[in-house]
Parts: sequence; structure tokens; C-alpha cells
Amino acid sequence: MARRPRSSGSLDPRAQSILRAVIDEYVTTATPVGSNALVERYGFGVSSATVRNILADLEASGLLTHPHTSAGRIPTDAGYRYFVESIVDSVILPPVEQLMIRHQFGQVQHASEQWFRLAATTLAAANRTAGLATAAKPRSAHVRRIDVVSISERLASLIIVFREGALRQVLVTLAGPTEQGDLTRAAVVLDELMTGRTSADAERALARIDGTGPIGGLVQHLGERVLAAVRDYDSAVIEEVFSDGLLHVMAEPEFERSDKLRRVFAALENRAYLGQLFDSIAGTNRVQVFIGAENGPEEMNDVSLVLASYGEPGRAVGVVGVLGPTRMAYPQAIGTVRFVSGLMNELVAHIHA
Repeated sequence: MARRPRSSGSLDPRAQSILRAVIDEYVTTATPVGSNALVERYGFGVSSATVRNILADLEASGLLTHPHTSAGRIPTDAGYRYFVESIVDSVILPPVEQLMIRHQFGQVQHASEQWFRLAATTLAAANRTAGLATAAKPRSAHVRRIDVVSISERLASLIIVFREGALRQVLVTLAGPTEQGDLTRAAVVLDELMTGRTSADAERALARIDGTGPIGGLVQHLGERVLAAVRDYDSAVIEEVFSDGLLHVMAEPEFERSDKLRRVFAALENRAYLGQLFDSIAGTNRVQVFIGAENGPEEMNDVSLVLASYGEPGRAVGVVGVLGPTRMAYPQAIGTVRFVSGLMNELVAHIHA
């Protein structure tokens, strides 16, 4: 689980400005920042000696550090955390960027299966990082439609479409040779029986079905497979993670060794860690940032995640966000994630209207 550090205390306005300047410079250049560069570029109105003293104080506070081979400073995870806490609830995406993103989503407003991919792509492009998105998922899914298609005499494909937009396809072995006509009749019965129901409700309805006779037995057999598939879907906190922009992250100097980034995405793709984070952010209506070593898995100690939930708690909830090096442009990332999360809220509300 992500670990959050304690606050490093308050800084006076000048120290805050210098800390932010170091972060801005380091995010842009990826090289340690010296006092002369800060004085030249930011015009603090004080000498290099004064800036050096403040940098030393910030380092003593654990907010900055310096590589052994350089006199310049770089932010620590705690330094990024201090900065993020000062902006996370106030930064807003510029209106022109909001308009551009809204226009992109307007092109696929009636194709919910594309929203998640578009969210990941949009976040990746806007931040030059990896964009992440999960489909809005309920704790208890509702069946919308059931189809059964014959593959051979003894094998059929059971297709379950959920009201929340997901789809499950299951191969079913049949007790004996079965024609498509019988499968279609059984699917009609199941469709009437289970549409709009959760697994618990569908189980009770299925128990009232007469399981005798060719069609009754087939309905019972297929119905049990539907229940198993719905329960399996419900048990996964996160069904699938859509990602885009991996090349953006690979281009950063922190990830010249591609094996480091492979381990990061392996940690995400098994969905266990993202599932833990999901429980902590779902329904909070707040952008949350997990920086470097705040992330639980060791392989994720060099990256930051900026995440927000979207959807309707109790009905269907998903996550959108970005992943990049800790040397990330946090204001842009937070503003974009907040806006895309709000936009996804609107889309999910449209589905359930």
C-alpha cells in the first residue's frame, strides 16, 4: 500500500518560492540546479550566497538533496510532496485545454467502450507521460443481455453484456449434441430471467426454473455458467487497465534502462497494486498523488502516479490518471487528471440516466 510521509513543517514564502523554482528547473532540465542559475532565471532579489543558504536549509529539512558529483540540488520525494500538497486542491486546467479535450470526447460520446482508451490517450498526450484508465466497474454488476452461439455440436460461446458496459465471453461444454435453435431458445429464457439482475438476484431467479427436459436442463446449465462468470467479474476490483504513452516515459533519462520501466508496468498490469490504490481513492472526489517511495512496490519507487476516481459510488466506479518519473510536471498532471475525471463522471451519468 502507498505510504504517505509526515509533513516537513511550514516554509517561509521565500523558501517556498526557491523550492518551487528548483522543482520547475529540475522537471525541465533533468539536471541538478545551482544557486547561480536560480538567481539568474528567477530574480529573487537576493544574492547567490543567500540562495545557497536557503538551499542548504531545504536540504537539511529533507526537501532537497544533491548528487555526490554535483553542487546543484534536486528535489527529494518529500520535496515533491510538500509542493504537491500546496497545489493539489487549487490547480485548474486552462480553459482552452478543457475545450480541446471535451471536443475529443464529443467524437465518441455514444461509444462507451472507447471512453477508457481515449481517456488514457488524452492524458498521455497532454502530459507527455503514460496515461492510465480503468472502466467504471460496480461491486455488483447487472446483466444487460445474454447470447449463446454454437461453435460445434458440444461447444458454445456464452456472451454476457453488463449494464455497466463490460462484456464477458465464456466457452461452455454442452452435455450432448445441441443445435443453434435450442441454444437461442435457452438464451431467450435466460435473457428474460437475468436481465437487470445482479448475481445474487439472478441466482434466486434461476432456482425457480424447472430444470427438467431438453430446454430446461440447458437453461439450468447455461445459467450456472452465467452466474459463475458474473461472480468472477464482481470479484475483480479492477477488470482491465488501459494505458497509452509508454514511449513518453521511456524517453525520459530516468528510464534509459528499459528493464526498470518493464518492472513498473508489470506491477500495474497484474492489477494488485492499482487495486489497493483504487480502494483508497474511490469516491473521494479528489486527485491523489503517490510519489516515488510512497508507492508500496519497490519497482515503483522511481515513478509517481496522479490518480482520480470517477463514476457513481455504489453503482460503477473507475480510475483515470498518469504515470511518469517523480520528476513530473505535477500542476499539469493534476489539472488534466481532475478535468478528465470530471468529464468521465458526466459520461457515466449519461449511461445511467
